[in-house]
Amino acid sequence: MSLIVDLHSAAKRHLKGCKRSFTLRLAAEILAVDCGLKPCFLYDLGAVDVLQIQRYLKELHQMGFIQGPLHILNMEGTTLIINVPRAASYLAMLLNRGDLQVIDVSATLAHPELCASDRLWIIQSELSDLLTHLTPYQSGLPGAISAAEIPTTGWNLCTIFGFLLNYPAVYWFETTRSFENCLSFTPLRHVTVDTTCPKIGLRKLQLYSFTIPESLYHTLQLLLQVWTDSLKQTFNGQCHFTDPEITMKTVTLPTVAL
Repeated sequence: MSLIVDLHSAAKRHLKGCKRSFTLRLAAEILAVDCGLKPCFLYDLGAVDVLQIQRYLKELHQMGFIQGPLHILNMEGTTLIINVPRAASYLAMLLNRGDLQVIDVSATLAHPELCASDRLWIIQSELSDLLTHLTPYQSGLPGAISAAEIPTTGWNLCTIFGFLLNYPAVYWFETTRSFENCLSFTPLRHVTVDTTCPKIGLRKLQLYSFTIPESLYHTLQLLLQVWTDSLKQTFNGQCHFTDPEITMKTVTLPTVAL
């Protein structure tokens, strides 16, 4: 109970825009990044700046709740909290593997399709730039909470965020004419991963949530299985989260925001 009170107090002190109902969820998300269950958390729980988040993370470390190091990355006004060793290792693996699975959902298409090789080359270059940015922060001491921003002119951040969030397949869409996509009323395989965090008494924390178009599911099924097996191994290598539950269902939505 004392830990829960301390977590609420830390969020109240540093994150003025974060509602109390979200503070335990936020703490659990950061703990999941800290212990390597996911490389990154996209902060979308309130309007706060990087310095506020940095002070909050430092207090979580002082409390002994997280170990660090963690890196706060600002990308065009969006804040990501990153486990640098985990994210850098994952990005290096993607670049070495050389077979990125990116789904083109541009509004001009009749249905989703895998990206052409020329587009993949550009995305690989962006991921390489991101890895170059993160590499100097890998040597940070435990407890170090660094912060920076990176120029992303011309990048499709939906794609970059998808990779940083460790989705097995990510979306890309043409943004020169429109930010719309072709996923409206398209059957999608929706995958979620829920878990429990006994340390703070939190149940049913949604750790992952992503979709794959049903039309491409069989093409990407093996990749999804490899991703699932890897996630289960990662769960077995930590002690903060238990009872992972992976669910899958097909949904069809009138609009899909990316």
